Amino acid sequence: MAKTFDGFSDKLRAFIDRQKVFFVATAPLGSDGHVNLSPKGLAGTFAVLDDRTIAYLDFTGSGVETIAHLRENGRICVMFCAFEGPPRIVRVHGVGDVVEPSSDEFAGLRERFDDYPGVRSIIRIRARRISDSCGYGVPLYDYKGERNQLSRWAEKKGEDGLVKYQRDNNAESLDGLPSLLGDQ
Repeated sequence: MAKTFDGFSDKLRAFIDRQKVFFVATAPLGSDGHVNLSPKGLAGTFAVLDDRTIAYLDFTGSGVETIAHLRENGRICVMFCAFEGPPRIVRVHGVGDVVEPSSDEFAGLRERFDDYPGVRSIIRIRARRISDSCGYGVPLYDYKGERNQLSRWAEKKGEDGLVKYQRDNNAESLDGLPSLLGDQ
């Protein structure tokens, strides 16, 4: 039976901290727009900020759907699945915002995470609904370790290369919605 929570208790935080991967879903307002679902992970890239707020590091990459969708409507769902240990799924439905490096809030939030190259923003989510479900249909997997390709790619690009990549590839979503604002 699904259970809802008033906030992120210590027990719920401990479950979230043990998960090696989480999934983020967003969608544009238009019915013909692309729904986006992205896997996320890497140690030290997710944080519970308070009893109703979570955040994660958003890295420079091929798509920018989450940022564009949040700028348009703010709707977001984050899901954690137990791939090891007892079965469980936790979903956080909420309203998200994008904190870019040019924001006054960025430096303070950035301190909550491990140091990685290529961070283009921090996605912050204020939970409207926190719930869990059984997870009986989720298979068991063995964790093998972290991938390092993203960090190596970002380091190779360098800061100027990342800025150019973001300008050339992350200006808008698949549906033409604006994304990164930068210093505007």
